[in-house]
Amino acid sequence: MPKVSDEHLEMRRDQILEAARACFARKGFHQSSMQDVIKESALSAGAIYRYFKSKDDIIAALATRTSGSLERLLERITAQDPLPPLEEVLGQYAEAVIANAGPDGPIRLAPHAWSAALTSPELLDTTKQPTASLRAHLVKLAERMQREGRLPADADPRAVGATLLCFLPGFLIQHLLLGDIDALTLRSGLHALLAPGT
Repeated sequence: MPKVSDEHLEMRRDQILEAARACFARKGFHQSSMQDVIKESALSAGAIYRYFKSKDDIIAALATRTSGSLERLLERITAQDPLPPLEEVLGQYAEAVIANAGPDGPIRLAPHAWSAALTSPELLDTTKQPTASLRAHLVKLAERMQREGRLPADADPRAVGATLLCFLPGFLIQHLLLGDIDALTLRSGLHALLAPGT
């Protein structure tokens, strides 16, 4: 039997993830079954289970893939010289979140992943990694801001990074549930908070 290439395996895995993303976006994570994913993918059950043991595995893979693309965006923004103002950094990030949060967008699955992780120790372990990684990028941003004199010398970059991360899920929740917040709102609010004398 000829050896299946890594490229083919990756394409098949992506096919499954795209099918699952479509199911979850349409029906919700809890209402979608593995049978729904199998039907959407047009693959056999054996093909699906070769890559993923459960829905939890699939949602974790989708969360990791999506957070990875957003982390790379954050890396590009924070690598700019000069470093943009903080409200611009998070504003650009918010624009990317909105672009991926439409009816079929992968970002819409984030709250499903968070909810499922609360009752699945295995999924909790998997979803911790992208969250910790994103926070680590924000800590690096805080460290750079401190080196450039944008934060006090005695500021704790880890605390600043953790606080910045608090803005992002809150932005997503407001965008998805209330629908009346955009990247400009976030930029404007941060600009006011960071203004001298506040």
